[in-house]
Amino acid sequence: MKTHFYWLVLLATLACMPASAADLDRSEVESRLAKADKAHPADLRRKDLTGLDLSGLDFTIADLWGSDLRRSNLSNSNLSGLNLDLSVLSKVNFSNANLSNTSIFGVHVGGANLSNANLSGSRFIGVMDRANLSHANLSHASWGADMKNQSMGLMRASLNNANLSGANLSNANFDRALMRYANFSGANLQNVVLFGVDLSGADFSGANLSGADLSGTTLEDTNFAGADLAGTRFAGIKDKSKLKGLNSSKHLDTAIID
Repeated sequence: MKTHFYWLVLLATLACMPASAADLDRSEVESRLAKADKAHPADLRRKDLTGLDLSGLDFTIADLWGSDLRRSNLSNSNLSGLNLDLSVLSKVNFSNANLSNTSIFGVHVGGANLSNANLSGSRFIGVMDRANLSHANLSHASWGADMKNQSMGLMRASLNNANLSGANLSNANFDRALMRYANFSGANLQNVVLFGVDLSGADFSGANLSGADLSGTTLEDTNFAGADLAGTRFAGIKDKSKLKGLNSSKHLDTAIID
Protein backbone atom coordinates (compact mmCIF):
# COMPACT_ATOMS: atom_id res chain seq x y z
CA MET A 1 0.00 0.00 0.00
CA LYS A 2 2.88 2.39 0.72
CA THR A 3 4.33 1.85 -2.74
CA HIS A 4 0.96 2.58 -4.30
CA PHE A 5 0.70 5.77 -2.25
CA TYR A 6 4.14 6.96 -3.32
CA TRP A 7 3.30 6.22 -6.97
CA LEU A 8 0.21 8.42 -6.80
CA VAL A 9 2.16 11.18 -5.07
CA LEU A 10 4.80 11.08 -7.81
CA LEU A 11 2.16 11.43 -10.52
CA ALA A 12 0.54 14.34 -8.75
CA THR A 13 3.92 16.02 -8.28
CA LEU A 14 4.74 15.73 -11.98
CA ALA A 15 1.35 17.16 -12.88
CA CYS A 16 1.92 20.22 -10.72
CA MET A 17 5.46 21.03 -11.83
CA PRO A 18 5.92 24.60 -13.07
CA ALA A 19 5.71 25.04 -16.82
CA SER A 20 8.79 25.83 -18.90
CA ALA A 21 9.17 26.80 -22.54
CA ALA A 22 8.16 24.00 -24.90
CA ASP A 23 10.92 22.24 -26.86
CA LEU A 24 9.04 22.72 -30.16
CA ASP A 25 6.32 24.94 -31.54
CA ARG A 26 3.35 23.84 -33.69
CA SER A 27 5.10 24.45 -37.02
CA GLU A 28 8.08 22.32 -35.93
CA VAL A 29 5.75 19.52 -34.82
CA GLU A 30 3.91 19.70 -38.16
CA SER A 31 7.23 19.54 -40.02
CA ARG A 32 8.26 16.36 -38.15
CA LEU A 33 4.88 14.77 -38.77
CA ALA A 34 5.03 15.59 -42.51
CA LYS A 35 8.42 13.87 -42.86
CA ALA A 36 7.47 10.77 -40.88
CA ASP A 37 6.87 7.28 -42.23
CA LYS A 38 6.33 3.92 -40.56
CA ALA A 39 10.04 3.17 -40.52
CA HIS A 40 10.89 6.63 -39.18
CA PRO A 41 8.08 7.97 -36.95
CA ALA A 42 8.11 11.62 -35.94
CA ASP A 43 10.40 11.92 -32.92
CA LEU A 44 8.39 13.63 -30.18
CA ARG A 45 9.60 11.23 -27.51
CA ARG A 46 10.04 12.89 -24.10
CA LYS A 47 9.57 16.29 -25.69
CA ASP A 48 8.16 19.22 -23.72
CA LEU A 49 5.03 20.23 -25.65
CA THR A 50 3.25 22.02 -22.83
CA GLY A 51 0.58 24.52 -23.69
CA LEU A 52 0.81 24.07 -27.48
CA ASP A 53 -2.12 24.19 -29.90
CA LEU A 54 -1.80 20.80 -31.63
CA SER A 55 -5.45 20.50 -32.56
CA GLY A 56 -6.47 18.62 -35.68
CA LEU A 57 -3.08 16.95 -36.26
CA ASP A 58 -2.47 13.31 -37.21
CA PHE A 59 -0.01 11.72 -34.75
CA THR A 60 -0.52 8.12 -35.84
CA ILE A 61 3.06 7.97 -37.18
CA ALA A 62 4.71 9.61 -34.20
CA ASP A 63 6.52 8.64 -31.00
CA LEU A 64 4.98 10.54 -28.06
CA TRP A 65 6.19 8.20 -25.30
CA GLY A 66 6.97 10.10 -22.13
CA SER A 67 6.15 13.50 -23.65
CA ASP A 68 4.92 16.43 -21.55
CA LEU A 69 1.59 17.57 -22.98
CA ARG A 70 0.17 19.45 -20.00
CA ARG A 71 -2.46 22.03 -20.93
CA SER A 72 -1.92 21.38 -24.65
CA ASN A 73 -4.81 21.41 -27.14
CA LEU A 74 -5.15 18.10 -28.97
CA SER A 75 -8.82 18.45 -29.81
CA ASN A 76 -9.88 16.70 -33.03
CA SER A 77 -6.40 15.12 -33.31
CA ASN A 78 -5.74 11.49 -34.29
CA LEU A 79 -3.64 9.56 -31.76
CA SER A 80 -5.10 6.14 -32.51
CA GLY A 81 -2.93 3.18 -31.54
CA LEU A 82 -0.19 5.25 -29.89
CA ASN A 83 1.82 4.40 -26.78
CA LEU A 84 1.37 7.34 -24.41
CA ASP A 85 2.82 5.54 -21.39
CA LEU A 86 4.45 7.83 -18.80
CA SER A 87 3.36 10.95 -20.67
CA VAL A 88 2.14 13.92 -18.63
CA LEU A 89 -1.42 14.69 -19.71
CA SER A 90 -3.02 16.74 -16.95
CA LYS A 91 -5.52 19.35 -18.14
CA VAL A 92 -5.02 18.36 -21.80
CA ASN A 93 -7.83 19.11 -24.25
CA PHE A 94 -8.60 15.81 -26.00
CA SER A 95 -12.16 16.74 -26.95
CA ASN A 96 -13.29 14.92 -30.12
CA ALA A 97 -9.84 13.31 -30.41
CA ASN A 98 -9.28 9.75 -31.65
CA LEU A 99 -7.52 7.80 -28.86
CA SER A 100 -8.80 4.37 -29.87
CA ASN A 101 -6.53 1.45 -28.99
CA THR A 102 -4.02 3.69 -27.22
CA SER A 103 -1.92 2.59 -24.24
CA ILE A 104 -1.84 5.13 -21.40
CA PHE A 105 0.01 3.62 -18.43
CA GLY A 106 1.29 5.34 -15.28
CA VAL A 107 -0.12 8.69 -16.34
CA HIS A 108 -1.82 11.63 -14.62
CA VAL A 109 -4.75 12.89 -16.75
CA GLY A 110 -6.52 14.77 -13.98
CA GLY A 111 -8.82 17.57 -15.07
CA ALA A 112 -8.43 16.73 -18.77
CA ASN A 113 -11.17 17.34 -21.33
CA LEU A 114 -12.00 14.09 -23.15
CA SER A 115 -15.56 14.97 -24.07
CA ASN A 116 -16.72 13.16 -27.22
CA ALA A 117 -13.30 11.50 -27.52
CA ASN A 118 -12.95 8.01 -29.02
CA LEU A 119 -11.21 5.79 -26.42
CA SER A 120 -12.61 2.50 -27.68
CA GLY A 121 -10.28 -0.44 -27.12
CA SER A 122 -7.84 1.69 -25.12
CA ARG A 123 -5.78 0.55 -22.12
CA PHE A 124 -5.49 2.96 -19.19
CA ILE A 125 -3.83 2.74 -15.78
CA GLY A 126 -3.37 6.01 -13.92
CA VAL A 127 -5.18 9.00 -12.47
CA MET A 128 -8.06 10.63 -14.36
CA ASP A 129 -9.84 12.28 -11.43
CA ARG A 130 -12.19 15.16 -12.30
CA ALA A 131 -11.74 14.55 -16.04
CA ASN A 132 -14.55 15.38 -18.47
CA LEU A 133 -15.46 12.21 -20.41
CA SER A 134 -19.00 13.21 -21.26
CA HIS A 135 -20.28 11.45 -24.39
CA ALA A 136 -16.90 9.76 -24.88
CA ASN A 137 -16.67 6.30 -26.48
CA LEU A 138 -15.00 3.83 -24.10
CA SER A 139 -16.56 0.69 -25.55
CA HIS A 140 -14.37 -2.41 -25.15
CA ALA A 141 -11.82 -0.34 -23.20
CA SER A 142 -9.54 -2.26 -20.82
CA TRP A 143 -9.14 -0.05 -17.76
CA GLY A 144 -9.06 -2.80 -15.16
CA ALA A 145 -6.36 -3.17 -12.49
CA ASP A 146 -2.92 -4.31 -13.60
CA MET A 147 -2.64 -7.56 -11.65
CA LYS A 148 0.85 -8.29 -13.06
CA ASN A 149 2.50 -5.45 -11.14
CA GLN A 150 1.46 -6.19 -7.57
CA SER A 151 5.03 -5.63 -6.34
CA MET A 152 4.43 -1.94 -7.14
CA GLY A 153 1.13 -1.84 -5.29
CA LEU A 154 -2.30 -2.11 -6.87
CA MET A 155 -2.03 -0.14 -10.11
CA ARG A 156 -5.48 0.78 -11.36
CA ALA A 157 -7.59 3.50 -12.96
CA SER A 158 -8.76 6.33 -10.74
CA LEU A 159 -11.78 8.28 -12.04
CA ASN A 160 -13.03 9.91 -8.88
CA ASN A 161 -15.43 12.80 -9.60
CA ALA A 162 -15.09 12.20 -13.35
CA ASN A 163 -17.91 13.21 -15.68
CA LEU A 164 -18.98 10.20 -17.79
CA SER A 165 -22.50 11.41 -18.51
CA GLY A 166 -23.81 10.12 -21.83
CA ALA A 167 -20.63 8.10 -22.41
CA ASN A 168 -20.53 4.68 -24.08
CA LEU A 169 -18.84 2.19 -21.73
CA SER A 170 -20.40 -0.95 -23.19
CA ASN A 171 -18.33 -4.14 -22.87
CA ALA A 172 -15.53 -2.25 -21.10
CA ASN A 173 -13.57 -3.52 -18.09
CA PHE A 174 -12.99 -1.25 -15.06
CA ASP A 175 -12.06 -4.02 -12.61
CA ARG A 176 -11.12 -2.57 -9.18
CA ALA A 177 -11.13 1.05 -10.40
CA LEU A 178 -11.82 4.02 -8.16
CA MET A 179 -14.94 5.88 -9.33
CA ARG A 180 -16.18 7.71 -6.25
CA TYR A 181 -18.77 10.38 -7.05
CA ALA A 182 -18.41 9.76 -10.80
CA ASN A 183 -21.29 10.94 -12.99
CA PHE A 184 -22.68 8.16 -15.24
CA SER A 185 -26.07 9.75 -15.85
CA GLY A 186 -27.53 8.67 -19.19
CA ALA A 187 -24.46 6.54 -19.98
CA ASN A 188 -24.46 3.19 -21.80
CA LEU A 189 -22.89 0.55 -19.52
CA GLN A 190 -24.23 -2.60 -21.16
CA ASN A 191 -22.17 -5.64 -20.13
CA VAL A 192 -19.56 -3.45 -18.43
CA VAL A 193 -17.33 -5.06 -15.76
CA LEU A 194 -17.24 -3.01 -12.56
CA PHE A 195 -16.05 -5.81 -10.27
CA GLY A 196 -14.69 -4.52 -6.97
CA VAL A 197 -15.05 -0.87 -8.00
CA ASP A 198 -15.55 1.86 -5.41
CA LEU A 199 -18.71 3.60 -6.66
CA SER A 200 -19.53 5.49 -3.48
CA GLY A 201 -21.71 8.47 -4.30
CA ALA A 202 -21.74 7.70 -8.05
CA ASP A 203 -24.73 8.77 -10.15
CA PHE A 204 -26.22 6.19 -12.55
CA SER A 205 -29.52 7.99 -13.05
CA GLY A 206 -31.03 7.11 -16.42
CA ALA A 207 -28.05 4.89 -17.31
CA ASN A 208 -28.25 1.54 -19.13
CA LEU A 209 -26.66 -1.10 -16.86
CA SER A 210 -28.22 -4.14 -18.52
CA GLY A 211 -25.93 -7.14 -18.16
CA ALA A 212 -23.39 -5.17 -16.12
CA ASP A 213 -21.36 -6.87 -13.39
CA LEU A 214 -21.23 -4.84 -10.17
CA SER A 215 -20.14 -7.75 -7.97
CA GLY A 216 -18.20 -6.77 -4.87
CA THR A 217 -18.60 -3.05 -5.53
CA THR A 218 -18.89 -0.33 -2.90
CA LEU A 219 -22.28 1.30 -3.45
CA GLU A 220 -22.68 3.59 -0.48
CA ASP A 221 -25.05 6.43 -1.46
CA THR A 222 -25.00 5.38 -5.15
CA ASN A 223 -27.96 6.58 -7.26
CA PHE A 224 -29.77 4.22 -9.66
CA ALA A 225 -32.89 6.33 -10.29
CA GLY A 226 -34.35 5.53 -13.72
CA ALA A 227 -31.47 3.16 -14.56
CA ASP A 228 -32.07 0.02 -16.66
CA LEU A 229 -31.02 -2.91 -14.43
CA ALA A 230 -32.00 -5.79 -16.72
CA GLY A 231 -29.75 -8.69 -15.70
CA THR A 232 -27.43 -6.42 -13.70
CA ARG A 233 -25.43 -8.43 -11.17
CA PHE A 234 -25.07 -7.09 -7.62
CA ALA A 235 -23.34 -10.07 -5.99
CA GLY A 236 -22.39 -9.36 -2.39
CA ILE A 237 -25.07 -6.68 -1.92
CA LYS A 238 -27.40 -8.11 0.68
CA ASP A 239 -29.06 -4.87 1.78
CA LYS A 240 -30.98 -3.26 -1.09
CA SER A 241 -31.71 -0.25 1.10
CA LYS A 242 -28.17 0.96 0.41
CA LEU A 243 -29.03 1.38 -3.26
CA LYS A 244 -30.71 4.73 -3.94
CA GLY A 245 -33.42 5.18 -6.54
CA LEU A 246 -34.28 1.49 -6.99
CA ASN A 247 -38.00 2.24 -6.86
CA SER A 248 -37.80 4.16 -10.13
CA SER A 249 -35.29 1.86 -11.86
CA LYS A 250 -36.27 -0.37 -14.80
CA HIS A 251 -36.32 -4.18 -14.92
CA LEU A 252 -35.31 -4.48 -11.27
CA ASP A 253 -37.10 -7.83 -11.16
CA THR A 254 -34.41 -9.32 -13.45
CA ALA A 255 -31.44 -7.89 -11.54
CA ILE A 256 -29.36 -10.39 -9.57
CA ILE A 257 -29.03 -9.12 -6.00
CA ASP A 258 -27.55 -11.51 -3.45
